Amino acid sequence: MMKKTILVTGATSGFGRAIARKFAANGNKLIITGRRQNLLEELAVELKTIYGAEVLTLCFDVRKLAEVEAAVASLEGPWREIDVLVNNAGLAVGMNPVHEGITDDWERMIDTNVKGLLYMTRMVAPIMVARRQGHIINIGSVAGKEVYPMGNVYCGTKFAVDAITKGTRIDLVSHNIKVTQVAPGAANTEFSVVRFKGDQERAENVYKGFAPLQAEDIADAVYYVSSLPAHVSVNDMVLMPTAQASAVNFYKT
Repeated sequence: MMKKTILVTGATSGFGRAIARKFAANGNKLIITGRRQNLLEELAVELKTIYGAEVLTLCFDVRKLAEVEAAVASLEGPWREIDVLVNNAGLAVGMNPVHEGITDDWERMIDTNVKGLLYMTRMVAPIMVARRQGHIINIGSVAGKEVYPMGNVYCGTKFAVDAITKGTRIDLVSHNIKVTQVAPGAANTEFSVVRFKGDQERAENVYKGFAPLQAEDIADAVYYVSSLPAHVSVNDMVLMPTAQASAVNFYKT
């Protein structure tokens, strides 16, 4: 398969790190982004050493438009020829009923999950339009398909990702650009640790009694949808653990 240039946001942990590894293992060039320079550099060394991948690191915050603009503008030569944009950066913070919600948590989720995704798409999509090729893959969630108790704002942001993905696909289809959403269910990454603000015990309890998805499962799905023939597009993929029937229905032993 032809080597592609893949840009992955939020590459320093969880899905993003696994996605970067998967593409590197299959001979692709990686642009990895995140807010933690040390972790980006560690991942870059790993990808180069283990897989012999070409890697470029960009340290910036997707929530800040000026930083996004500067980062994409800094790309030169072949690095500008982005074939796949994986809008992975995202998070859940807090789990409160809406009348007890913490507005700072709301701002972080909206700014990252919605605005950050939009900023990246706005900067990268014109490059793809000019080349008349490309693939945008947005990491959504089952929380963008179903609302669950105390998920109010997080669910709202992921419903937005679902709608934005559909709208982007409509806008870009005439430019020969694929747009896909990959929407995971319960996955054992740093997600719950971040949501519960470092409470490891509470985070671990989320996944007790069943086998959750792993970051590598999502990486496999993202790689699969990106590797299909030019005439085939997976528009929407929902992945759940076998033990999960809906956002809130699990079979636990």
